Amino acid sequence: MFIRGKIIVSGDAAATAHNLIASEGLWRAGIAGDLLMHLLDILVMLVFYLLLRTVNKKLALMALLFNLIQTAVLVANKITLLVPLFFLGNAAYLKAFSPQQLQALAYTSIKAHDYGFGIGLIFFGFTCLLNGYLIRNSGFLPRFIGSLMQIAGACYLINSVALILDPSLASRLFPFILLPPFVAELIFSLWLLIKGIDIAKWQEKASRW
Repeated sequence: MFIRGKIIVSGDAAATAHNLIASEGLWRAGIAGDLLMHLLDILVMLVFYLLLRTVNKKLALMALLFNLIQTAVLVANKITLLVPLFFLGNAAYLKAFSPQQLQALAYTSIKAHDYGFGIGLIFFGFTCLLNGYLIRNSGFLPRFIGSLMQIAGACYLINSVALILDPSLASRLFPFILLPPFVAELIFSLWLLIKGIDIAKWQEKASRW
């Protein structure tokens, strides 16, 4: 939103290329920020696993695995954001292509990132479904948050499947289909930061584990 949204001009490869060349440092900073987020996400996964394994260890482990795959896909997908910098560079071998061709290739790579992100969210959708189920049955977190997370997971899956099978449908659904996930994850995050879990109930479950 704050970096790529300012540089990418939808449907205009030339304008996008111009912005990218003018703001290469900002573009690279955005990629670095994404990678930092993914590193920190591993710590969050561990926290969720330790919390939710007291409800059902096998399902908590499955949610962790889905989340790890999602992160691995998204990390690998960052390469597609570096490729445009290669196409728009000054290397001698690029002279085999016209500027317009290089701009189109750079823009195509950026579009490929959108699809890679959608593929990653398939695995995150299953993570949300599983974690939502565990939260609903935890007793130490509100059931409504678990329900919201399961709705978020369903929305992620619908969005990603539509992106792959029917991009025109995905474009009509976006961004409305991602509003429930935004609300669910925001509420869940704020609850953990402000309210936290019912420690007594979690310890009771942990003692049986």
